[in-house]
Amino acid sequence: MNTSQCFHCGNEIIRKDEVLFDSKNFCCNGCKTVYEIFSQNDLSCYYDFQVAPGATPQDIKGKYDFLANEIIVDKLLEFRENATHIVSLYIPHIHCSSCIWILENLQKLQAGINTSQVNFPEKKVRITYNPEKTSLQEIVEMLCSIGYEPYISLENFDEDKKKVDRTLIYKIGVAFFCFGNIMLLSFPEYFEVNEFWIDQYKDFFRWLIFLISLPAFIYSASGYYVAAWKSIKQRMLNIEIPIALGIVVMFIRSTVDIVFNYGQGFFDSMCGLIFFMLLGKLFQQKTYDFLSFERDYKSYFPIAITKILSDGKEESVQVYDIEKGDRLLIRNQELIPVDGILISEKAAIDYSFVTGEAVPIEKKSGDKIFAGGKQLGKVIEMQVLFSVSQSYLTQLWSNDVFQKKVDQKHKSITDKISRYFTPALLLLAVVSFIYWIFIDVSTAFNVFTAILIVACPCALALTAPFTLGNVLRIMGNRKLYLKNAIVIEQLAKVDTIVFDKTGTITTNKKTSITYEGDVLSDFDLKLLKNALKGSNHPLSRRLYDFIPHQDKLETKSFEEIIGKGVFAEFENDIVKLGSSQFLQHMSENTHKKTKVHVEINGVYKGSYIFNNQYRKGLEQLFESLAKKYNLIVLSGDNDGERKILEKMLPPSTNLVFNQKPEQKLAFIESLQEQGKNVLMIGDGLNDAGALAQSNVGISISENVNVFSPACDGILDASQFEKIAFFLGYSKNAMKTIYMSFGLSLLYNVVGLSFAVSGNLLPIVAAIIMPLSTITIVSFVTIMSNYFARK
Repeated sequence: MNTSQCFHCGNEIIRKDEVLFDSKNFCCNGCKTVYEIFSQNDLSCYYDFQVAPGATPQDIKGKYDFLANEIIVDKLLEFRENATHIVSLYIPHIHCSSCIWILENLQKLQAGINTSQVNFPEKKVRITYNPEKTSLQEIVEMLCSIGYEPYISLENFDEDKKKVDRTLIYKIGVAFFCFGNIMLLSFPEYFEVNEFWIDQYKDFFRWLIFLISLPAFIYSASGYYVAAWKSIKQRMLNIEIPIALGIVVMFIRSTVDIVFNYGQGFFDSMCGLIFFMLLGKLFQQKTYDFLSFERDYKSYFPIAITKILSDGKEESVQVYDIEKGDRLLIRNQELIPVDGILISEKAAIDYSFVTGEAVPIEKKSGDKIFAGGKQLGKVIEMQVLFSVSQSYLTQLWSNDVFQKKVDQKHKSITDKISRYFTPALLLLAVVSFIYWIFIDVSTAFNVFTAILIVACPCALALTAPFTLGNVLRIMGNRKLYLKNAIVIEQLAKVDTIVFDKTGTITTNKKTSITYEGDVLSDFDLKLLKNALKGSNHPLSRRLYDFIPHQDKLETKSFEEIIGKGVFAEFENDIVKLGSSQFLQHMSENTHKKTKVHVEINGVYKGSYIFNNQYRKGLEQLFESLAKKYNLIVLSGDNDGERKILEKMLPPSTNLVFNQKPEQKLAFIESLQEQGKNVLMIGDGLNDAGALAQSNVGISISENVNVFSPACDGILDASQFEKIAFFLGYSKNAMKTIYMSFGLSLLYNVVGLSFAVSGNLLPIVAAIIMPLSTITIVSFVTIMSNYFARK
């Protein structure tokens, strides 16, 4: 029967089943309905990204009725609050840019959906929706109606919800079977066994070889054809085109040889080529999986949380030591790292890290609170329901809401080279073929195929991501945790480094504190200790540890004004702690030292004077950095320690004091306007704006659970003196990439010179291809580990 192609899904249409609508052909009413839905909701440009990108919707009547059960839905949800639910769904059909576009515009198809984000490599869509306007069942049924049915497993909702894709393994198996058997059947012609072979069975075995080669040609190599065809339709030249072209040319040439009795062709070489290339692809995939595993499970955030022991004492523990049933103390601005039950009377939780909405949610004792919320106000206590999830924290940190706006014009080195690589390769292959066709037809086809295969794009494509992925892993092992690989490239470009003072170049652990003023009674100390309990400022934490243990007092209200101080109200008392401006007490300039002033019930009591202890190796670090970078110390404190710092630090260091958080941000902006690439290193609380504004923002962590999603990296405070190493290592990482590109291009030049001269068979080129990938991966691994040890 006459057939045509479905406008929506691309399947062939049998004429008698054809559905016509809006001057377009559809294979069924389901595809027509999807097209109608997209058209009515102004989403018809779904079809602009790719020809026939959709899937035929399946009949799912009653299939998802179980999603009406709140207990089941509760287990599937990542996050559940009044007007915000978040769920991640695995959707096997995600395969192209059209899929991404439609799945990130679901809010236009379903009222109640706020946002949807696609994770293309994992084929997942993360949907934030309002349960008062829609339900998970309605969302899933809507996805099914447009051909994107999710895979939901109730048996393993705590495990990975997706099926393991073994397609590549099957393709390699089929290609190996074809390759091995064709090689075996080709032995008589290899060894020129004449009489028996030529007289009776030569033609039979040649056509048998042809038939055996078909599964490898049609099934195993199908991925290359699809990728090449999509690339051509979108008028782009990607690295799959020369590979697909090489396979097709070898197949046609070999078929012609058999039909006209020129010989047995190159079916053995073609199947070997497909097998070795798929083997290289598997190696590349396993390499990425290894790096992904290292990133997800070994790059632990060095954040800690305060655990309340059975005797009432407090202990700072790593978040990964938290177990079900533990009691935690959460201070102002601290991240709630796990799901739990609120023990305190009430709390205000800011879930903007999760939802992007900054309106705090009020919670009462006994309510469930979710990981990812930020505690605002007075200190609270909670009981843990589940242990911490590393993947959840990583996802939270990488939330698109808080990603820096990277210049979209920025192209990776691979993109730049690939743009010229494919057309240059095709041109060389065609010119060489035309040259050899007048000399020897057989050699011309060999040369054409060998050129397309030997110019290894895989090694070229793998160089940058593998190098940067390996560097991320090594930096994570050295306790610098970077958000993504782009940060390494940005670190390599840095020319100006801005340091915060308090909590960054000074340490929280070794500080001499003295009190100056009226004598404080035991009750005054009790008020101060309980007022400081909720604060996360480095000075507050040090002062809290300095004041002796006191009985607990309940605070009626608590407020921490960033860069100024703390206000706490008890049953009959009010406490203010902070700067002289905050307390409106002007005695600051007499000593020019870092002070925290104290006011109780409107009466000024005195001040705690901090004799800061600077971090180990500070002088050596600044001396090393001053040779290559512009150094600035940007502090919110007064300039009482200017003379000390001038003696300690290199003369070229610029010291700037009395800076409010908004002034720090403006200072970074002014540096960038001068063309500087700025690295900001701060404590993550007062410096959040400056960290976000800088080209690279690194937050120092010292047993403090201040979670700064705007920063690009978290540095364990114990590694502070190694900042120069990390900066040098990032430059060496880029050097490794350029060296490996050079090695890959050298390989291509040598390989192509042999191919062009006709001295390289296609099968040899196919074997060399994955070997070159292994060589590149080995090289970047050795070099990145070598630079790490230097």
